[in-house]
Amino acid sequence: MQDQMKHKIICAIDTGDLDEATSIVRRLAPYAGAFKIGHGLTLPHGLDVIDRLNDAGAERIFLDMKFHDIPSSVAIGVREAAKKGVWMLTLHLAGGPAMITAAVEEAQEHAMVVRPMLVGVSVLTSMNENDLRDWNGVSRSIPEQMVALSERGVNLGLDGVVCSVHEAAAIRKVVGHGVIVTPGIRSVKGESHDQNRIGDGRDALDAGADYMVIGRALTNAADPEQAIRDLRLMEPVA
Repeated sequence: MQDQMKHKIICAIDTGDLDEATSIVRRLAPYAGAFKIGHGLTLPHGLDVIDRLNDAGAERIFLDMKFHDIPSSVAIGVREAAKKGVWMLTLHLAGGPAMITAAVEEAQEHAMVVRPMLVGVSVLTSMNENDLRDWNGVSRSIPEQMVALSERGVNLGLDGVVCSVHEAAAIRKVVGHGVIVTPGIRSVKGESHDQNRIGDGRDALDAGADYMVIGRALTNAADPEQAIRDLRLMEPVA
């Protein structure tokens, strides 16, 4: 597949089994420019898992820990991620301006070594309007909340944000050239699993996404290239 499209694909590794994870990387490295890991791998194996995945062929690691803590604790997390050469990491925009500023300042300290890109998460793709209103007590709609927090995060120095296909176009208007990472990528033939706001790859690109996170639609595919075609990211075979 074309390198330009490969660069936009982030493969989500949803397992705590390191052998399985390295196998996924070896099999899918030709199709994904980065691999996303989170608590499933880092809690049992520590951040050294990043070295193992790099050795298996991962070009870049997206550390999706969604940091949300007091500013000093989040700064430490960013520092340790930078030491491991993480390409991108997530933090919750609900953490507030002091937390975001601390993360940005810590990332800038590593600008001459490996500076991780910081992307903010506002509303999880598994949440719906009722969750936002009744559980979080937010009167804004999901798009309104995401646009508001995304704009504030980028204005404070974040590199970009995470949002679903459904909010990407509106968020692009307020984040300018900031990076947009879109999870919940599914084929129109696939299942939604535990996410409510989904779309396929072409939907995401048309809405303004820079990167797309693809999990089971890719990792469970017997034919990764066909899976990418099903997501409308490659031309169908004539």
